[in-house]
Amino acid sequence: MPRAAVLPAGVDETGFRLLNDWQRGFPLESRPFAALGARVGRSEDEVLIAFRDWQRRGIVSRIGAVFAPRRVGASALVAMAVPGERLVEVATRVSAEPGVNHNYEREHRFNLWFVAGAVDQQALASTLDSLQDEIACPTLVLPLLEEYHIDLGFDLGARPGARRGEPGKAGSPSAPGSCTQAGAVPVGAVPDSRADLSDSELNVLGVAQEGLPIVAMPYAELGRRIGASEARVIDTIADAQASGLIRRWGVVVRHHEQGIGANAMCVWDVPDDRVGELGRRLAREPAVTLCYRRPRVLPDWPYNLFCMIHGSAREAVLAARADIAARLGLDARAHAVLFSGRRFKQRGARLLPVPAARGGPVASGAGTKGRSINA
Repeated sequence: MPRAAVLPAGVDETGFRLLNDWQRGFPLESRPFAALGARVGRSEDEVLIAFRDWQRRGIVSRIGAVFAPRRVGASALVAMAVPGERLVEVATRVSAEPGVNHNYEREHRFNLWFVAGAVDQQALASTLDSLQDEIACPTLVLPLLEEYHIDLGFDLGARPGARRGEPGKAGSPSAPGSCTQAGAVPVGAVPDSRADLSDSELNVLGVAQEGLPIVAMPYAELGRRIGASEARVIDTIADAQASGLIRRWGVVVRHHEQGIGANAMCVWDVPDDRVGELGRRLAREPAVTLCYRRPRVLPDWPYNLFCMIHGSAREAVLAARADIAARLGLDARAHAVLFSGRRFKQRGARLLPVPAARGGPVASGAGTKGRSINA
């Protein structure tokens, strides 16, 4: 276990493998937790108990889909300049919005940053207009223009200095469902996939975006909720992966709970005729976990190239950023580093309508016995 120090207390080598190795390529078969257990030498019940415990403790956000940006629904990164005495009040209001999935404090005049999503652009605009009218703070709306690397899968066992994409790593392009970007995906290049999906497929993906229930036969349980067969659920998810609609299907870990406590959004004002070239180079850096282009909003926000760097400590993140910026010549123009502070909300995006359930969910403890992997 190369970097056991970043793991939560009580997670052993087997737990490390379950958290790290199936961030992509989670089994699409009737009893996926049994399949994982067979791979790591534990029973199905032990694996189920472990994942339930990790979800309860916030180590695992969900097991499910990371959708490709702009393929379904609409979303935007939004920033607000909130007076310090109002920050918790405003953050609480923003987090209560169903379409908001990430909501962080950051070190900047624009100190509240969140991602808002909706089923379409009209619904997103309505939500943001309502929030701005109610909160009455200066606001930036920054839709994605070009992606260079978007995934946020963390290789928990990466060796110091290892490059993203080494075989066998969670970030490897050889891993099932990997999304490391070889090139930019410009605005307007990716059509909304909903028009190509049947009602049945939309129902499956709508219920699957909430994450797999942690039960022995989770795909059958998803199907039961919407009146679809287990085979239909599995085939629809597999097809969505094959088409690129689902970027990865697997365990979504929360980085802070893994000991990755420093999180910096690094931004630069890059000439428009060079942003693509520099964005692709930046995306290949092993320290960079996200990289994309968003619009400037003048005069308040002159930056158009964004990346995220995560690390165990602030000093390590700053050192990695300084090294990258020096080698790529990024700091010749305006730039900023926005470390995150309080995390007000973190969950998966809801970009598809959630179908009406045809029955209640199976109780999370049903049918389990035995000891936890973390015991």
